[in-house]
Amino acid sequence: MGIATGSTEISALDPATVERLTRRVAGTSGRSTTTTAPFTGKPLAELPESTAADVRDAFQRARTAQRAWATASPRDRVAPFLRFHDLVLDRQQEILDILQAETGKARRHAFEEVYDAAAGTLYYARQAPAMLRRRRVPGAVPGATRAYVHRQAKGAVSVISPWNYPLALPVGDAVPALLAGNAVVAKPDTQTALSALWAIDLLVEAGLPEDLWIPVLGDPAEIGDPLIDHSDYVAFTGSSAAGAKIAQRAASRLIGCSAELGGKNPAIVCEDADLDWTVEGALRACFSNAGQLCISMERMYVHDAIFDEFAERFAVAANAMELNTRYDFSADMGSLTYQRQLDRVIDHVDQAREKGATILAGGRPRTDIGPLFYAPTVMTDVEPTMAACAEETFGPLVSLYRFTDESEAVERANATDYGLNASVWTRDTARGRRIAEGIRAGTVNINEGYGAAWASYGGPMGGMGKSGLGRRHGAEGLLRYTEPQTIASQHFVGFGGTPDMDGATLAALMTRGARLMKRFHIR
Repeated sequence: MGIATGSTEISALDPATVERLTRRVAGTSGRSTTTTAPFTGKPLAELPESTAADVRDAFQRARTAQRAWATASPRDRVAPFLRFHDLVLDRQQEILDILQAETGKARRHAFEEVYDAAAGTLYYARQAPAMLRRRRVPGAVPGATRAYVHRQAKGAVSVISPWNYPLALPVGDAVPALLAGNAVVAKPDTQTALSALWAIDLLVEAGLPEDLWIPVLGDPAEIGDPLIDHSDYVAFTGSSAAGAKIAQRAASRLIGCSAELGGKNPAIVCEDADLDWTVEGALRACFSNAGQLCISMERMYVHDAIFDEFAERFAVAANAMELNTRYDFSADMGSLTYQRQLDRVIDHVDQAREKGATILAGGRPRTDIGPLFYAPTVMTDVEPTMAACAEETFGPLVSLYRFTDESEAVERANATDYGLNASVWTRDTARGRRIAEGIRAGTVNINEGYGAAWASYGGPMGGMGKSGLGRRHGAEGLLRYTEPQTIASQHFVGFGGTPDMDGATLAALMTRGARLMKRFHIR
């Protein structure tokens, strides 16, 4: 692939590999985009661009494939996904290299995506048949009405995924959609598209029929609206601003939409927290993928009794983190992916510093390592009016705040328009759960930053407020791609009574039946 594992030398990806991975892209424009390697700023790969007509044609092909796919039983759809789970694990070195090349993330954080793609797929492959099974429901007339709920696939759905987790997010949204009987037209971010294309290629190799998962690439200004206008459902992950626009356009067509959006996630560190455990966990919670993680912690509320000790130990640990461009597991943190992300981090840090914030760790770019590196940064004395407190940074920056009262900490944690993820750190798990239930966030972790809730695939994951709508994971993550259909059959007696029964008699009988159902707890 043109990458020497363990080396800092990065050349453009092997053209044959790029050609193999891009051959399924619906792109006839003749135009292409050249991506760059965040580690070096050098050209990485040339990818085809799609047009609005390509998107329309992709949906036509997808619908043709979907009609046959939907006739298979949920249990018969499972086999390719079980093979995909094994192939992801067996061939992880391939995708780890691609992930690092496209995003600049540390290999340990790239591996999180590998694990998630495999484990999340396994969860749905095991659970989908039961989730989609016919479900009996109480009939209108006990004994005489037999009713059940049948799940029909939506049809052809759009999966629009961002650049920060370019393997885990498209796989996590597409797999349940496919298992539910749909086809998928996917638009990954162009900068990191090869990671998603690798997954599509691997799933087809595992046995998924062609044209069930079709990728398109290009400028959202050209292909964004067609992805909604031709779709039967939209699954989006990205910014709150973009998510709101997509939801509005989907609503105008009366189609469903799920959106996992931004976060300004809080952590509450209680006075009884295990400091060794908490410092180690906070490093991952704040600096995984260089902070380019919607569910990472950017605000930490630390009890006054331990604030000074925690702040000192956390700053020392942040300053000691290893940053490098190696294709091995030696780095604790990698690079930012885009120049715009680096600019945002610089702006938030510099503005806070100018207004009186104190830098405990980091606070500067690390262009001596690579063009988009920024040191893991810890600040205190950050005021609510500062961007570092109020706005999502999406970079390696966290601010520490003192609190003395538990209810105060919860109130300050909730003082945001976002509500995606949170964490509570305490030795008392019951206390942690009590605090967690008061936080307005879709997921809350106790003594962990994000992994515990995220990887509990049986539980729904998503946001409140500006952090989004709908849920991935759990039954909700699959059933969002279906239309529930109630089918009821009538037996023995009809709703109109016997042929010679008058309306008054029928009403009296039905009234008596309703009273009996209440008395004997029927329904």
